[in-house]
Amino acid sequence: MSCSSCGSCVLVKKNSLAHTLVQWTTDTEQCVELSRHTDRGLIPTCTRLRDSIENAVRLGAIPVPELEAIPVPEL
Repeated sequence: MSCSSCGSCVLVKKNSLAHTLVQWTTDTEQCVELSRHTDRGLIPTCTRLRDSIENAVRLGAIPVPELEAIPVPEL
C-alpha cells in the first residue's frame, strides 16, 4: 500500500486492531514527517501513513484477523 500523502510504499500486516507490522519498500525521503528525523537511533512514526493504513482497514483493503472472526448477520 502507499501513503495517501506522500506516496511512500509499505507492506502492511495487521495482527490485531492494535498491532500493525510495517515494512518500508521505498525510501522515506519524500515523507515530510520522516525526513525531519535526523536521529536514526529512534524509530520515527508518520501519522499520515498511519491514517492511510487505518483508512485501508476501514475499507477492508487490509484484513484484521480479529475482525474476520466476528460473524456478520445476514440481511
